[in-house]
Amino acid sequence: MIKYSHIMIRFGELSTKGKNKSSFIRVLYENIKHALKDYSSLEIEYRYDHIYVYLNDEDYEPIISRLQDVSGIHAMSLVYRCEKDIEVIKSSALELVKQESGKTFKVNAKRGDKKFPLHSDEIVRAVAPVILRNTDLRVDVHHPDISVNVEIREEAAYIFTRTYEGAGGYPLGVGGKAMHMLSGGIDSPVAAYLLMRRGVKIECIHFASPPYTNVGVIYKLEDLLKKLNYYQPTIRLSIIPFTKIQEAIYDNVPESYCITVMRRMMYRLASKLASRRNCPVISTGESVGQVASQTLVSMHVINEVTNTPVIRPCATMDKLDIIAISKKIDTYDISVRPYEDCCTIFTPKNPKTAPDLEMAKEYENKFNYEEMITEALNNVEVKIIGE
Repeated sequence: MIKYSHIMIRFGELSTKGKNKSSFIRVLYENIKHALKDYSSLEIEYRYDHIYVYLNDEDYEPIISRLQDVSGIHAMSLVYRCEKDIEVIKSSALELVKQESGKTFKVNAKRGDKKFPLHSDEIVRAVAPVILRNTDLRVDVHHPDISVNVEIREEAAYIFTRTYEGAGGYPLGVGGKAMHMLSGGIDSPVAAYLLMRRGVKIECIHFASPPYTNVGVIYKLEDLLKKLNYYQPTIRLSIIPFTKIQEAIYDNVPESYCITVMRRMMYRLASKLASRRNCPVISTGESVGQVASQTLVSMHVINEVTNTPVIRPCATMDKLDIIAISKKIDTYDISVRPYEDCCTIFTPKNPKTAPDLEMAKEYENKFNYEEMITEALNNVEVKIIGE
């Protein structure tokens, strides 16, 4: 019985990046090294087309599982590396096939090293008969139970029968950084995860309104971010004191417009903090039509206070799809803990779903919000979650 020697990692979308490809691969290589930092015996090598993890007799299953959460990996295969000798390739392929279950097979071959004496079709015609003669398997070129893959590269031959999907997207960090509005609900952690999959790092901003909100909300946020640390090793959380602003809103604004004006204040704060922290965009967990402040009209009125682009990864997603992702990334049970944030504590009975922009401006001009925003930003509490 032969053992798999390597994991071959494929890049997917990175293959289209032209001159930027090498820098993207270097970032992915560093992210993989960090993800596997607990496995001291592993060796990791990157080349232009693949990254290789040398297993060195480590159990491959937990390593594959960990790599499936690293953004930028399209797919990975468990491979057996051998010398570029057709007799060695034939015997190795036969041994690997015998370790698999199924009734049919197909052989695929790629000759990356053009100096290898056999063409791809010739490799297939050399390997397939050996498997036919020495097993009970039949050939099925359309829907095989077992796909036997042979890749000839300059340094070695690689044979594999098992391929696993990766997270896809881009390596974390190549997409810049977003100021992410983290509420503690189900949607915003999912939106953060989706951004990370596209290579965007996040910093988080949260609006706290003690004594109306419980300190348990902050513990909840910390636990959510610890789950997201699985994808981004350290996350900066800025907690904005929002009590004075929120009280001023409810003293001066009709109830139906309170959510609209409150969200406008949050966007002003997020935009200013994003500028301070060199985040070119704001991101949120908003989903179109899910609540009153997330109708298209409301979004337009709320968004009017900032020129900073706003990314909404969950905008078109169904709630059930968002919940499914939250369970996948293990944030759901934390998100549903019964600690309310300032948005849910002060939810009006009849919020305006189609607010008028000029009315919103008129109401918020009844108090000196600029001074309160400055004060809030001068009293931000910062927590670094992760390493």
